[in-house]
Amino acid sequence: QLQLVESGGDLVQPGGSLRLSCVVSGFSLDYYAIGWFRQAPGKDREGVSCISSGGSTFYEDSGLGRFTVSRDNAKNTVYLQMNSLKPEDTAVYYCAAARRCSNAPIDSWGQGTQVTVSS
Repeated sequence: QLQLVESGGDLVQPGGSLRLSCVVSGFSLDYYAIGWFRQAPGKDREGVSCISSGGSTFYEDSGLGRFTVSRDNAKNTVYLQMNSLKPEDTAVYYCAAARRCSNAPIDSWGQGTQVTVSS
């Protein structure tokens, strides 16, 4: 069973940084891509970033230049480093597992972690 657990969400001031973690179990990061998504109140869930099973990384415009996705296969963990945070980054952030970063169905979602950017 594919399981993902996010952590690291917090209240942070504009311009601050956070690192989100996604610990996975029941599968290997060697065979699955992990995507980061977010959902702000009243808005649809949107993609943020993705790291493929081969280690390639992809970013949506919203996080390009500010967010960095990485992974530690030995710890079964994927990270999302978020810098220069803005109030519009406020959302619940989710990680999800799929066979590829694009054109592949999501096999499993985490429960989400709240990020609030406010002064």
